[in-house]
Amino acid sequence: DAPHDPHNGAAIIRSCDAFGVHRLHVIERLEEFLAARSVARGSERWVDVHSYTTVGQAIDALRASGHALIATHPEGALSPRDLASIPRIALVLGNERDGIHHELFEACERSVRIPMRGFAESLNVSVTAAILLEHATFGRPGDLDAAEQTRLYARALALSVAHAPRILEAMGVVIDRSEFPPDA
Repeated sequence: DAPHDPHNGAAIIRSCDAFGVHRLHVIERLEEFLAARSVARGSERWVDVHSYTTVGQAIDALRASGHALIATHPEGALSPRDLASIPRIALVLGNERDGIHHELFEACERSVRIPMRGFAESLNVSVTAAILLEHATFGRPGDLDAAEQTRLYARALALSVAHAPRILEAMGVVIDRSEFPPDA
């Protein structure tokens, strides 16, 4: 929700990539979402960022896709280990200044906390994302259908193999040329 720091945004993208999460939904209430490429280290090529200008748009889109909205909160009822048992989960992370917008927090079905043993009251948003993504994805086989797997495979080829669109078309793979750089 309304991320501010481009380094945190990039670190979250990198964590999404590392744990096999290829969609990141961002609410740009206050400013445009930016991700520092030096921190993302190429992961921005593999993670689809879906941006919304209002909280309501994000809530509607995530609910329409069957996701359970789970907020991060210091007094959350769930532990990180509980996340793996929720079928389609959307982790809701607050921004660095204000946390989660009240409308978004109210839309969440449940909340999760990261147990703290020291004196720190919270963790950096990107650290929180990494910890919770590891737990939320643990033991999951993945849920991409064949068409989405092919689309991602085609994009990976486009970004790493010269003339990938021509190779894919020669193989009989139907591609969306908008996924490829203009010179591919």
